[in-house]
Amino acid sequence: MRAKAIGGKLVISGVGKAGEVGKKIVVTFCSVSLPSAFLHPLEAQHGDLGLLHLNDVLLLISNSGQTREVLDLEALARRLIPSLKIVAITGKKNSQLAKKSNYVLWTGDLIEACPLGLTPTTSTTCISVVGDVLAVLVVQMSGYGVDDYALRHHSGYLGSKAKGSDI
Repeated sequence: MRAKAIGGKLVISGVGKAGEVGKKIVVTFCSVSLPSAFLHPLEAQHGDLGLLHLNDVLLLISNSGQTREVLDLEALARRLIPSLKIVAITGKKNSQLAKKSNYVLWTGDLIEACPLGLTPTTSTTCISVVGDVLAVLVVQMSGYGVDDYALRHHSGYLGSKAKGSDI
């Protein structure tokens, strides 16, 4: 909400499964009127870093907090905008990413449900939950209401429900 209040947006980034969850978080925030965009860390190195502006907030997602592409993005973003606020969602409190971020949302040092203990399962679920909790807080803190929701959801079941139509 800080970004929106000062004319910026929330930019979310991650790679692999964490990045896919980040894309879901972006569209959830947009639906509750928090301007958000996804920035792929690799594409940022090839010009897309121009998406970041002075009043934005960068939310970086990495369960390990050691994802090279995410750490590289943090460094590039800080070089571009030294005052940029960075929030991390990570499972490792003492990771490089956590140490380089202004704020850390720690999901816990989780064991993946995958029988191999490798495939992101538990961690991506927790990251998604954190994103949903943040969206709920945005709605509560901003005074965003059903009429606001209806203005952004013109079609489908949720649009009809927000407009008070019987389905």
